Amino acid sequence: MHYSKGLETSIKRARIIKMNQVSDFPASLALVGAGKMGGSMLEGWLAVGFPGERIAVFDPNPFGHIIDVCNKASVLLNPDSLPFDPAALILAIKPQALESVAPSANQLMGKDTVLVSILAGKTISNLLERLPRARAVVRTIPNLPASIGRGATGAFANDETSPDQRRMVDALLRTNGLVEWLSSENLIDAVTAVSGSGPAYVFYLTECLAEAGIAAGLPSDLAARLAKATVTGSAELMANSNQPPSALRENVTSPAGTTAAALQKLMAEDGLAPLMRKAVEAARKRAQELAG
Repeated sequence: MHYSKGLETSIKRARIIKMNQVSDFPASLALVGAGKMGGSMLEGWLAVGFPGERIAVFDPNPFGHIIDVCNKASVLLNPDSLPFDPAALILAIKPQALESVAPSANQLMGKDTVLVSILAGKTISNLLERLPRARAVVRTIPNLPASIGRGATGAFANDETSPDQRRMVDALLRTNGLVEWLSSENLIDAVTAVSGSGPAYVFYLTECLAEAGIAAGLPSDLAARLAKATVTGSAELMANSNQPPSALRENVTSPAGTTAAALQKLMAEDGLAPLMRKAVEAARKRAQELAG
């Protein structure tokens, strides 16, 4: 994955505070699937100092960038055999690929390997049925901003996962941003619908704001720049504030002003809130369907 110099600086800044967690990392790990999310996770581990020679990556069609990353960091890419039993195996494939990938992934599991899944919809029961060697399983849902160290991940560990294994997984996930441990696996589908799919909602909101600007008379390129800068700037402001979003909203809303007039529409009974609830519920139901 290629980034601009400015974005690379932001990524390093986001991840530098996590470098003291390397001591909690597993001794070795296997990554099955090195697409956008798996590849981002791999780069996060390497960025904070995890030794590449203790990582094995399995992907039938790795991106050229991932090949370069593996070669540079001495990561094992599609080895015929493993020189170690991985302490953690990260399953970072599409949910639809589980049936075809599970047999080979199962062969990589050692007796003390913790299985970490990022597959939407696939329950721990689904995973244990298809990977019978697995015992300790952590089910997670990361999101796209993990690629720049600003992700939000929900995680749930089964009873067979030891405190040490949970600590290892937490360290791995925190290289990519916020980690929230859940009290019940049943909450995973809601996390999928809120933070897992959430970046797409924000991107679409930005599109809609630009389109509204065009309708109000702005040139399309100007509307797009203003909308993007507004959303990214507001997100950064919110990330660096100790105030809740509702307080920030109130701070920029003058009584009877222009913002208040707009919010009157967005906060109407048939406005944004009920629409967002419908969207999240649709995503949650689809996650349940993917369990299959």
